[in-house]
Amino acid sequence: MRLGVDLGGTKIEIVALADDGAELLRRRVATPQGDYAATVAAIAALVTGAEAELGRRGSLGIGIPGAESQATGSVKNANSTWLIGRPLRQDLQNLLGREVRLANDANCFALSEAADGAAAGAAVVFGVILGTGVGGGIVVAGRPLAGANAIAGEWGHNRLPGDEATWPACYCGRNGCVETFLSGPAMQRDHLAASGQSLGPPEIVQRAAAGDADCEATLRRYEQRLARALAVVINILDPDAIVLGGGLSNVDRLYHDVPQLWSPHVFSDHVVTRLLKNHHGDSSGVRGAAWLW
Repeated sequence: MRLGVDLGGTKIEIVALADDGAELLRRRVATPQGDYAATVAAIAALVTGAEAELGRRGSLGIGIPGAESQATGSVKNANSTWLIGRPLRQDLQNLLGREVRLANDANCFALSEAADGAAAGAAVVFGVILGTGVGGGIVVAGRPLAGANAIAGEWGHNRLPGDEATWPACYCGRNGCVETFLSGPAMQRDHLAASGQSLGPPEIVQRAAAGDADCEATLRRYEQRLARALAVVINILDPDAIVLGGGLSNVDRLYHDVPQLWSPHVFSDHVVTRLLKNHHGDSSGVRGAAWLW
């Protein structure tokens, strides 16, 4: 039995998977925001509770909104800031008495979709999170790629390729990061700047489909930017498949429009990389944590 835990900013979710990927149990609790000790205790309680309910012990993988420093073993780059500098994996191993595998949540998403999701069977998969932030994860031959610095796939904090009128500041300290153009809040800011209307992505998509010219223009700008950004990924990684996750993955027109726009930016006469919508939806992260074993 494989246990996976998705440690999010607002919720902690656990899933138990059988060897064939069948779901045996799923539970979630609120994240004790700002309280590291309570967060560790909540994860441990979910694990012990799941094992007691199922009557067996499982392997344990954890997906986190950050990465584990190769230098210190502590969490870094986490938007759940109370985890930063903390030895989360070691503390959980001490508390639960077993080896724990830890990975970035975008890597877990990519692994889930590569294992038995939209990109099942693909040799090289790039998983993209387009939500409140923008992240990425890489899976090669069924294994997540962490990298020498534990930042493989951190696509959202590269500068968007191409020319733009302005380069927004990013929380990471740089300007013009992919995240500042392709996150959900970025689409909303772009539409406000261009039209004077403050609309969220779902309403922009809905109004564009109904013929609103301003909303259509916003989506076209978004698609062009996404195509340019993903073309860089294709030029470097040359993946078999790119799978989209996060709230903006529900914009169905992306899967038709973006591959038609990325070709001029890809160093190849023919592009066979597939752009795919996730299969497991919001469950992908926690399932991918379980598949770390």
